[in-house]
Formats: sequence, C-alpha cells, structure tokens
Amino acid sequence: MYVLTLKKGEEKRAFRHPWIYANEVKEIAGKDEQGSVAKVLAADGRLVGYGFINHASKIIVRILTRKEETIDRDFFLCRITAARDARLALGYEDNYRAVFAENDDLPGLIVDKYADHLSVQFLSLGMEKRKEMITDVLREVFSPACIYERSDVLVREKEGLRPVKGVLYGTLDHDLTITENGLKLRIDLENGQKTGYFLDQKENRAAIRRYAKGKRVLDCFCNQGGFSLNAALGGAAEVIAADVSETALEAVKTNAALNGITAIKTLKADVFALLREYHAAGEKFDMIVLDPPAFTKSTDTVKEGYKGYLDINTLALKLLSPKGVLVTCSCSQHLTLPLFLRMIEEASDHAKVRVKLSELRVQSPDHAAVLNMDETLYLKVAVLTAL
Repeated sequence: MYVLTLKKGEEKRAFRHPWIYANEVKEIAGKDEQGSVAKVLAADGRLVGYGFINHASKIIVRILTRKEETIDRDFFLCRITAARDARLALGYEDNYRAVFAENDDLPGLIVDKYADHLSVQFLSLGMEKRKEMITDVLREVFSPACIYERSDVLVREKEGLRPVKGVLYGTLDHDLTITENGLKLRIDLENGQKTGYFLDQKENRAAIRRYAKGKRVLDCFCNQGGFSLNAALGGAAEVIAADVSETALEAVKTNAALNGITAIKTLKADVFALLREYHAAGEKFDMIVLDPPAFTKSTDTVKEGYKGYLDINTLALKLLSPKGVLVTCSCSQHLTLPLFLRMIEEASDHAKVRVKLSELRVQSPDHAAVLNMDETLYLKVAVLTAL
C-alpha cells in the first residue's frame, strides 16, 4: 500500500475536502498499483483517510473514507445502498441520480436511474478498475433491466483513461420512457446529453409552471424540452422551443406528442443570433427561459464565460414584456453563486430593466452539494420578474 504524508499545514484543507493534490504531498512510501487504495497521513501522523491513488492525475488521491475500514465489495454495497435509500426517502422512484460521486463518498462514480435502466459513469482510475465489481453491486441493489455506461467524457483523460460507452449488463431499450413531474419523456441513454438527460433540473422545471399561465414563452437552449413541456402544462398560451440541435428539437416534438401537448413550436436557431433578431424586430415575451451549456469549464475561462452569460441575459431582459419573467440558469461550477448574482445585476443595468428576484434555486436534492466542496454546488437558477 502507498502511504502519503502531507506537508505541514495542508491537513487543514485535506480534513475537509476529499481531494488530495500532488503538490500537497511531502513524501510517499510503499508500493502498489495505480488505482489501488492508499493511506493519507497528516504531517503529524494523524489519519486523513484512505482513497484511490493515481500518480497521473493532479488529484493524486480521492478520499473514500476517513476511518479504518476495509474497502471491498461490502464497502461499495453499503455505500450504494445508502445512496439509493436516501433518494427513496426523498420520494424519488422512477428517475433520479442514485449515486453522485463525492456527494455520496464514492468519488468518480455517477449512477443515474431511468425507469428500470441505470446509466453510469466511471470517472476515476480507481472506479474504472472496479467496474465489473461495481456493476455486479448495482445489479444486486437495483435489479435493473440494463446498465449502460456513459463514460464518454473528457474528464477521464485527466485520469489517463479514454472515453468509452456501451452496455455493461442487459439489453438497452431504445424507446425508454420515464415519467417526470407527471410528464412522459423519451430518453436516449446512448446519445443523450450527459447520462441521457439533465435530471438535476427536475424540480426547477416543475417550479416554472406557476409563472407560465397565459404567457407567451421562449425556451432557449431547450434541449429535449423539459422547461417547454412544464410551461405548457402550466397553461402557457404559446411556447417557442429554440435550440441549434435538430436532434434536440425532434426530441421536443416526440415528448410533446407523448403528452398530447400542442402549444409548443420548435425553432432551429443559434440562440444569441435569435435573441438579437427578435430585439431588432420588436418582439416581446412574457416569459423567457435561459438554460445554456456551461460557458466556462475551467478557472482560465471564467472571464470569457462571464461575458457570454452577461450578453445573453442582457439580450433576454430586453425582450421581456412588462412584468415578464426570466428564468436564467448556469450549470458552470466556476461561475460561483456570487458571480452569478453579480452578472444578473450587471445585465439588468445594461438592459435598463429593473428586476426583482422571485426565486433562487439550485440542483435537485438527489444532486445535493457538499458545502465544503464548492465544485459540487454547480447549478444556479434565478427566477426574475421585471418591474
């Protein structure tokens, strides 16, 4: 077993955060395979914890436990069962995030449940090496019809792993349908965004219904139409679902048809260009939803990403009718909550539209954040009303 001793003073952060960075380590003793369990000690010899080691990553150890215990199949069975039970206690049944990596003390493992299918991601070397065992545990805990791997993400490269996806167990249902907020949704586990769908916005999508009645709604970056469908169900008079992806728009049409909804019109467009065109034409909307992809994915791009968020929010505010509602989102962990709110204030100034903050929301409870780990509080949603 590798035994890592931290530099003096580094233990203060390490006792609170599950990532141990290589530059925090004073010395390494022992020997084992990469991806094996390593022991981490403070400079004074106190146990920091045990976790997976990977010399190829800047995060040299990802802590699994802070106490003396064996990390074997029973360990994973206990952790995954506890994660599932926590979601069931919240009332989740048909679809939810069943395991959320560090948030469930299982760094590098994501498990999303879609009806009787599981979509999984192995994001660290330690989890990758235990893929067969973890798949077996998931079968025991969930009894799924299919386990599909969606480890086709660039973050794996930082662990020295290549992107990969495919069936790990069972047979994939290409017509898989879930029920979210009373709506039927067709889910593409093979090619859909992330693990198939953005489950973290589940409760935020339902929350917009109270604002939608009788309104003309523009849903920007609509993806598979989650916000559009909920706006329609809330009684919107008209919904325009806009996205640059034809595949996404076809999914919107499919999901609208599944639910007998006819109030949604799809529009293939670059959203930035579309908002400028609407402004030039004097168009107004009673409600606008902005749920863009992350404009900043690293600390190096925060400045440029901030400009993107500022631009699109300014454009949207200019299109709001009197007393109109803007639902604006950021899924970037690097655009922190204080920055997000500052951006909204600046956009309000630029657009010369005064707003009040009706709601401030985050990701759904099945994606609960660890308060001493800023990386896990990534989704911010503000509901604004024009004055």
